[in-house]
Amino acid sequence: MTRKASRATSQSAGVADELSELRPGQSIELLKELHILTREGRLNQDSRRKLKQVYHLFNFIEPLLKDFGQSGPGATLADHGAGKSYLGFILYDLYFKSAGLGRIFGVETRAELVEKSRVLAQRLGFERMSFLNLSVAESADARELPDQIDVVTALHACDTATDDAIAFGLQKKARAMVLVPCCQAEMAACLRQGKALQLARTPLAELWRHPLHTRELGSQVTNVLRCLYLEASGYQVTVTELVGWEHSMKNELIIARYTGQKKRSAAERLRALLAEFGLEQAMGARFGVDAVTGLESNPASI
Repeated sequence: MTRKASRATSQSAGVADELSELRPGQSIELLKELHILTREGRLNQDSRRKLKQVYHLFNFIEPLLKDFGQSGPGATLADHGAGKSYLGFILYDLYFKSAGLGRIFGVETRAELVEKSRVLAQRLGFERMSFLNLSVAESADARELPDQIDVVTALHACDTATDDAIAFGLQKKARAMVLVPCCQAEMAACLRQGKALQLARTPLAELWRHPLHTRELGSQVTNVLRCLYLEASGYQVTVTELVGWEHSMKNELIIARYTGQKKRSAAERLRALLAEFGLEQAMGARFGVDAVTGLESNPASI
């Protein structure tokens, strides 16, 4: 065998090994269009990381879709902050395509990405995918979306976009929400703004005396408040890792499934936590708490 032939054989074997990492029946054309696979069908390290994240999410989302899509028109899913719609396209390819039912709505503010997703979905024959050029907040009242959505996803939705996705889910009576929060800057800004007063009031304020700690604590407290809000609104909440920390620092995965059991204790802890950090005025309304009375501003949601 010549050296050139040997090299070609080795490359073919390498491509075959990499393709074996994909799910059975997965569209190679789609993965190339999403630049997860190169034109030669190879996976690079960055692509492996993206694919690992999406596969891990798929493992959580697929059982929900199966539960909710057993009858009628099938499950509906709204993907907020969709970007290039990696998650939506792969969910459609691996589940919706073979199910023959259900629909995915991708919500994204960048018009050029929305248009590219529309073109790609049409070319691939993914007929039950829709893409909306809207913010998460705007989408709650959009006519293009049904009154109820089964599953709401938000992968790395920045800052308050995750809260908007939760508000959307509550308004649409979502049966499940799958959230990966990112860049919670609003909380950190609120903590910094009242730093002098808070440092004098409680030793706990030492936790956000330094800017780095402020940012990290803001992220942690925001996600804790989100979980309490979901529990108070009738959801069972699980918090886990998306992938290993070596792949992403924004790694917290919040999975909420509606049970209808609204936990009063969660609502009470939510109010107490806002009060402890002096955040009732700045952030109470976002979590359904009236800053003046300390009571739920929307009792029906809690």
